[in-house]
Amino acid sequence: TGHTNQVEELDYINPPSSACHPRELTEEEKRQALHSEEFLVFFERGIRVMERALAEDSNIFFDYGGRDLDDKEGDMQSGTSLSFNRLFYDERWSKHRVITCLDWSPQYPELLVASYNNNEDAPHEPDGIALVWNIKFKKSTPEYIFHCQSPVVSVGFARFHPNLVVGGTYSGQIVLWDNRSHRRTPVQRTPLSAAAHTHPVYCVNVVGTQNANNLITVSTDGRMCSWSLDMLSQPQDSMELVYNKSKPVAVTGLAFPTGDVNNFVVGSEEGTVYTASRHGSKAGICEMFEGHQGPVTGISCHGAVGSVDFSHLFITSSFDWTVKLWSTKHNKPLYSFEDNADYVYDVTWSPAHPALFAAVDGMGRLDLWNLNSDTEVPTASVTIEGASALNRVRWASGGRELAVGDSEGRVWIYDVGELAVPHSEDWARLARTLVEIRANRADGEEDGPVELAS
Repeated sequence: TGHTNQVEELDYINPPSSACHPRELTEEEKRQALHSEEFLVFFERGIRVMERALAEDSNIFFDYGGRDLDDKEGDMQSGTSLSFNRLFYDERWSKHRVITCLDWSPQYPELLVASYNNNEDAPHEPDGIALVWNIKFKKSTPEYIFHCQSPVVSVGFARFHPNLVVGGTYSGQIVLWDNRSHRRTPVQRTPLSAAAHTHPVYCVNVVGTQNANNLITVSTDGRMCSWSLDMLSQPQDSMELVYNKSKPVAVTGLAFPTGDVNNFVVGSEEGTVYTASRHGSKAGICEMFEGHQGPVTGISCHGAVGSVDFSHLFITSSFDWTVKLWSTKHNKPLYSFEDNADYVYDVTWSPAHPALFAAVDGMGRLDLWNLNSDTEVPTASVTIEGASALNRVRWASGGRELAVGDSEGRVWIYDVGELAVPHSEDWARLARTLVEIRANRADGEEDGPVELAS
């Protein structure tokens, strides 16, 4: 045995001559190697690592395929006011495209996905684009680039599946991208058939638990579908969203209260809002809420968990220039915020502060409203230079950053700072504010909300 080990050691120190002169691959072998799945995956990851290595001091080898979740770095910056952080824009993929949707990764706080409409000036480019951006790194290129044949009108990270991104398209198709694959095209897509959606899919939402979850999609065709991410060939369940057995509801927005997988609220093209349920004796559309005079553009359920339960609250934005505050317990708006002078394109509750929400409008304005401070004017406001319309706004999971998408394909990141930090008494203060709002509404006109004195 000792003699054998000595021979092996000598071979290691003085390898055979053939090892010193490796054989050159043939052209065919080179071509096969360069086009192999293993090489392409290695090359895609290698590009990202090198980009980070050139300018970063973070862990450049971090893996977003779901294997490094225990090592994630989600440190968020803090400040004392609404301040610009950075801009995401790619000269090739963002140019002349409208931001249609935004979503932050539930697993990696630094990852943000944006979906884009088609670029009419580039007919040979893919109509639909989804770009994953990373706020942790200084690099100005997307972390991942995904393509689709139809404009992407909704997008989201698939909760419980760190490697998957879901897109809803203008054609009605649902697509699934996988960041573990080197392919930029979908790894799965739903069929274009009457069994699924036939109109634009404005909402994609994964609900449930780690071991039992479904993809929920709704469309302006008036249908809700439930899918298994393992098989998109046909929906597991399909439901017609019809109010009072009349025409289908053309859904433009959907939101589930925190922790609820059965009950939800939807906004419509007609400006009407509805509560609905997925299962049970009252499955389908339940109650109708009237108040908006134009299509509902955004809808968001209260999400900050604290000492008082506000899960019955939700807010909506509309083309009628207003944001409205609702409770599922009342079918009229509790309050109407009327400080905007253009379409309000989106609105979203803070995930951390009970009284804070953000809204964006067609004048390029980002507003932060704190109901505990003032209900007539925003607590903080910024108009983005260039005054292009702001289409989408989303809070980062910690509630310290806001992502804002505009009509020029740009994604703006703003630090909210101390404005986003809740105090223990904010829940009780909001409860008192709601009592005052209801009292003013009861004393005012019966046909709508009234102004609340500050």
